[in-house]
Amino acid sequence: MKTVISKDHTPIAYEAGGKGPALLLVHGGGSTPERWRPILPRFESSFTVYRVSRRGVGGSGAASDYTVERQAEDIAAVVDAIGGAVDLLGHSFGGLCALEGALLTANVRRLILYEPPIVPLLPPGFVDRLEALLKAGDRDGVWATMNREIVKMPEHEIALQRGQPAHTARLAGIHVLVYEARALEHYQFDPVRYAALTVPTLLLVGGDSPAWAQDATRRLRQAVGSSRVVAMPGQQHIAMDTAPDLFAREVAAFLNAL
Repeated sequence: MKTVISKDHTPIAYEAGGKGPALLLVHGGGSTPERWRPILPRFESSFTVYRVSRRGVGGSGAASDYTVERQAEDIAAVVDAIGGAVDLLGHSFGGLCALEGALLTANVRRLILYEPPIVPLLPPGFVDRLEALLKAGDRDGVWATMNREIVKMPEHEIALQRGQPAHTARLAGIHVLVYEARALEHYQFDPVRYAALTVPTLLLVGGDSPAWAQDATRRLRQAVGSSRVVAMPGQQHIAMDTAPDLFAREVAAFLNAL
């Protein structure tokens, strides 16, 4: 485990395995770097795979500020600490942090974004409900409410994640999801800013993903001129769990083609 100090002095932890070009994985909201463990063998034979713990998660420090801006600085700090050119893959809220972080460093070689929530998602009062559930000690309720009502995750995928070894750690850090949901209320996607993003970019989307994910992917494709879209047939928001071979194949095909 290594640690880098982000711009606002928050320590950000990351760990590595494998051998080859650097690939940094950024987990989504309500998650931990353990969510990547089942697919690591598919990448570590060809890449040095780095897994960051976003602020407030795992070995990274807690903070008073969980805005996208601060978390983008965290990702850029890790990229720069790795040294040299880094391929960057972000999922969900982690994809949003990766997208913004890629604007802050010249060391991102290629960018992969899987359904980052760039479109307005949270109805009025929703985060208040999450905060009430957290205050009542219902950590699973926080996680399930976000995934059912906002992510639109089907019940069989919720059950799949509840059965994963990483779910205990996921719930232990679920308070961070609430902080990030509050931060997401204030995020504004400005497509003009991404004219400066020229690195090759892969936009992954589930073929069966809900309308918000499809819309977000379309907007990103229009904003990032160097991007292309790959839709994964039959998948939604967690293809790394529901179709790990397909997910790994699409990522590897993009990285190996350039």
